[in-house]
Amino acid sequence: MLFNPPHPAETKVLTRRFGLPNSESIDTYLANDGYKAFLKAREMSQEQIIEEVKLSSLRGRGGAGFPTGMKWSFVPRTSPKPKYIVVNADESEPGTCKDRVLMENDPHGLIEGVLIAALSIGAHRGWVYIRGEYRYLIDIMDRAIEEAYKHGYLGKNIRGTGFDFDFSTHTGAGAYECGEESALLESLEGKRGIPRIRPPFPAVSGAFQCPTILNNVETYYAVPPIILNGGKWYADLGVPKAGGTRMLCLSGHVNTPGVYEIPLGFPMMRAINELGGGMLNGNKLKAVVPGGSSCPLLRAEECDINMDYDSLAKVKSMLGSGGMVVLDETTDMVKFALRIMRFYQHESCGWCIPCREGTLWLKKLLTRLDAGVGSSSDISLVGELAKNMFGRTFCPLGDAAAMPTMSIIEKFRDEFEARLAGVTLPPELVSIA
Repeated sequence: MLFNPPHPAETKVLTRRFGLPNSESIDTYLANDGYKAFLKAREMSQEQIIEEVKLSSLRGRGGAGFPTGMKWSFVPRTSPKPKYIVVNADESEPGTCKDRVLMENDPHGLIEGVLIAALSIGAHRGWVYIRGEYRYLIDIMDRAIEEAYKHGYLGKNIRGTGFDFDFSTHTGAGAYECGEESALLESLEGKRGIPRIRPPFPAVSGAFQCPTILNNVETYYAVPPIILNGGKWYADLGVPKAGGTRMLCLSGHVNTPGVYEIPLGFPMMRAINELGGGMLNGNKLKAVVPGGSSCPLLRAEECDINMDYDSLAKVKSMLGSGGMVVLDETTDMVKFALRIMRFYQHESCGWCIPCREGTLWLKKLLTRLDAGVGSSSDISLVGELAKNMFGRTFCPLGDAAAMPTMSIIEKFRDEFEARLAGVTLPPELVSIA
């Protein structure tokens, strides 16, 4: 199984079992505190579980960063409808690959996190929705689920506790749109994966119009350590309003790319220089995509910053889903902007006009600019079009396309002007990460 050798700068919480022999097996899991948190949670009330998660300051690790305990508290536990647990494993954001590594190396960690979430609202059924390109992960998760049933950690009367819960995998078809929670639920129900109009939100009307907890893979992994060690312990690992660790997918122009576990608030330059082993080929840092391709970029001079939700928000960017892409001085920002837009235009579900038409025209304009044709007003038009898309679509895909585009135009306009003037980097120096 794929994992990074432990780095002294890491804080191992979710990845503490990585590297153990047969780490994906239930025997290894049970020998290393596995399912102890579930048994402890079974002795707690639903309110106590949710309060402990609130105390931990755990925020969703899928990109939005919404407080997890608060999200769980929105579920109407007195509703006569069935309640469901759904795992978003549709890891589609370019630059992000952390959920894959977690499920490969420690699938029972996900199952236990789901079980505790189920206890907190009285749910008895759940699914893990896995993206189409991760088809091989379904085999890993299915084996783990089979082991959990065999050892009495899933099914009827789990470990004699009187609690019932059934869990299974569900594959997507590889659509970025299904990473959005309401589109994921539509797909889970066998329909086309397009977003729902909200409200109502999934906590009230989710899977099959029933109350549903829906979180990212990494979020569920954090729950067993929180219950086992206490919410305050987890909160103290991070920063105020954002507790714990998070998985960092470090890629681009660094010497040692990989997936690392760091405490929230970890300095960005330290991540590049220590975890990433410094800049590739000794080149200068040009820009960083902090948390996946949908995040506004930071110029090199903006990167002396701590990686947590509030710190990045202050510089008008986002921690996102943890996909940090490092770009060096050879990066052609015109081509980089075009590559991002090609992706989002291809992945738009086409339901709403601002996204369907906006991404298409942005791609056309950026293609013209990359070819060195057009005028300076076209550069401004790209920025204006992206700005007019922002906040005007049914789901965040339009925002995901607009935000990096606006930041690139604002911070690297000189490169677009140079392209129109016929100035380009020599081919051997051009890189688009």
